[in-house]
Formats: sequence, structure tokens, C-alpha cells
Amino acid sequence: MAFALSELKLTSSAFEFGKKIPQKHTGEGVDVSPSLSWQNIPEGTKSFAVVCHDPDAPKIEPGNYGFVHWVLYNIPGDVTALPEGVGDFTAGMNDFGKEGFMGPMPPEGHGPHYYYFMIFALDENLHLEAGLTLWELFEKIEPHVLGMNRLIGEYERF
Repeated sequence: MAFALSELKLTSSAFEFGKKIPQKHTGEGVDVSPSLSWQNIPEGTKSFAVVCHDPDAPKIEPGNYGFVHWVLYNIPGDVTALPEGVGDFTAGMNDFGKEGFMGPMPPEGHGPHYYYFMIFALDENLHLEAGLTLWELFEKIEPHVLGMNRLIGEYERF
């Protein structure tokens, strides 16, 4: 499964690309999702999906790697931002076994982890059921992706 980066741009008022994610948005803080906004939306976009994945996590399973912190979808095509702690739209299953956002919490002393917040612009409103895993979501949206991009933040526990 391959997704190519596009002109779609994802940003946050909480942190800049490649910079530290504030503790507030981690398992050591309030553990609330950061605000996100996007621009350069592809023509024909009908909905969006947002995910957060830590490829540096020491979790490897057949066909799977890293740790999923957030899966959110069924976001209407006219939405261009998510507020901090968003509770709207449809939540999928994270690797903590819960629906919704659960922030960075890498093992102590494991070094910096880089968290990929990704946005996907889709050509349909898919009306997907709640509780999809990241990989189930990817399987369902892949034929519908018009564009995607990412915002990467860093976090480390000492």
C-alpha cells in the first residue's frame, strides 16, 4: 500500500514540523489531541481522515510496525481544521486498544520518537463504521485518496 505526498499541507498551532510535541499532548500531560489545520485541498475532496503513527516504537508484528496513537475519519470535506481535543467525527482504534487520541508515551530512555500526523483527502464520503484500526482504514480509503501529507513531531521520555 503506497500513498504519495501531495500539495495538501498539514500544520498545528501546538508545534512546528520536526519540533517537540508539547507535553500537554502526551501521555505524560493532559493527553489531548493537538489542533490541526490543512490547506491546498485537492479538487473534488469530499472527506478527510487523520491518523497519528509512531514508526519508532519497538512494536513489530507480521505486516505491521510501530504504534498507532490516533485514527479519526468521516471528517466532511468542508472542514479545514480540528480543534485541540476534538471529539467530533468517527474514532478508530488505537494501539492502546481504545478509540480516540492517546498521545506519545515512548519507553523511558528509548531516545526520541517521531510522530507522524497524517491527513488524507478522499474523493467520497465513505461513512465508515467506528473502531477501524489504522490498517483497516488504509485498506478502505486507499482507492479514494486524492492527496495526503504529514506533520512530524518529536517526543522523548528520559
